[in-house]
Amino acid sequence: MTTDASTRVDPDRRTLLSGILFGCGIAASLIDLFVFHLALQWHHFYDLSSTAVAITADGFFHAVAWFITVAGLFLLADVRRRVEVHWARWVAAVVTGVGAFQLFDGVVDHKLLGIHQIRYGVDLLPYDLVWIGSSAVVLAVGLVLLRRTRRRRDAR
Repeated sequence: MTTDASTRVDPDRRTLLSGILFGCGIAASLIDLFVFHLALQWHHFYDLSSTAVAITADGFFHAVAWFITVAGLFLLADVRRRVEVHWARWVAAVVTGVGAFQLFDGVVDHKLLGIHQIRYGVDLLPYDLVWIGSSAVVLAVGLVLLRRTRRRRDAR
């Protein structure tokens, strides 16, 4: 008995990975980079050096964010080629990815590593509460949606 590549790949795992990567990329590039780095100019990816270093770090951050976004879309295209996409599951994974990235950024980059803060020259507590709190809520919503969109394997 032979198996082709499409039977060895778990489409649900690829759907989840695609959505999570896409969500992380969108959170990094659209929410964090475009809103907080460019539009509001509240911080850069790395604020512990000169402005030139900060802007260069933003460039690399932007490139990596778009690479992750495009990688998620390539995985989605692969899933679409193999099976019908379970779109509700993919959207749930995207929401999970957005929440996960924002929570990671708020806790690790802002608080643990201190490579940048949300904003400078203000009381950080309200900003941290909103950033980390809203990220945790988005992540929780994504995880609930993932649970609700899970297909039962025993329903075959």
